[in-house]
Amino acid sequence: MNKALRNPLIYIVFVLPAFILFLAFFIYPIFTAFDNSFTSWNGISKDVKYIGLDNYVTAINDDAFWKAVKNNVYFILFSCLIQVPIIVIFSLLIANVKRLKGLYKTAVFAPSIMSTAVIGILWGFIYNPDFGLMNEILGLVGVEPIYWLSDRKWAMIAILITNGWQWTGFYIVMVLAAILSIPKELDEAAAMDGATGVQRATKITLPLIMPIISVVIMLSIAGAMKAADIILVMTKGGPAGSTDVMATYMIRYAITSFKHGFGNSIAVLIFLFTIIVTVLYQVLIARRNERIEY
Repeated sequence: MNKALRNPLIYIVFVLPAFILFLAFFIYPIFTAFDNSFTSWNGISKDVKYIGLDNYVTAINDDAFWKAVKNNVYFILFSCLIQVPIIVIFSLLIANVKRLKGLYKTAVFAPSIMSTAVIGILWGFIYNPDFGLMNEILGLVGVEPIYWLSDRKWAMIAILITNGWQWTGFYIVMVLAAILSIPKELDEAAAMDGATGVQRATKITLPLIMPIISVVIMLSIAGAMKAADIILVMTKGGPAGSTDVMATYMIRYAITSFKHGFGNSIAVLIFLFTIIVTVLYQVLIARRNERIEY
């Protein structure tokens, strides 16, 4: 057995199927997207006409595209500045629960396994201006009904809240696993030295889980850049494009308008923007979160 494992061909046999799938479903589509982005192809005909950078120039000069980019930035800011702190706070609270901890973990994780279509319809009822739960609660304090999904001022906020509700539990489970892996002796020693719960959380727990928080932020950025499904279900990019993101902007042209070449140029821009944001985060912030041994 050991002799067989020393043979490099054994490893190649096991790795090759996954490598072929990786080439077929990841590398090849990326190269074809780059190639098609320089064409005016409609996605159906056999005639492919290369038009250089015209698709990219059209996108950059389109105000609707930059509005979509701005909404993607809103997704990123909401995830990093609002969602991540909520994730950390709830993770710390659940980690200190003595009873029914499994129930709480299941409850917060449940929205993450639900279909986006179901969540979109559910929150559509919650946001209903006439009988929705949100307006019913606000009405108790004298606030007039808000047209959450049809008012340009509120539609994007409504989408961000719904998207955050769907994925917060998934990240809580990740952070909670990191917290529970910290040796209890560290917390007990700090408690014996007179440290309060808040001091132990901020001085011990948070520094030790910074690597996983960094991963959560990275995943949130990636998710914000490819967000589309919840928007398509709830608003389809409306009203008047106020909830459009780059992915929905791309879908509109690549699929519904049969501008496959232009849609691929938007896909390439999404890919490039995601890499730029990720690299900036890694260089400016993530490198500071060194791996902590305990």
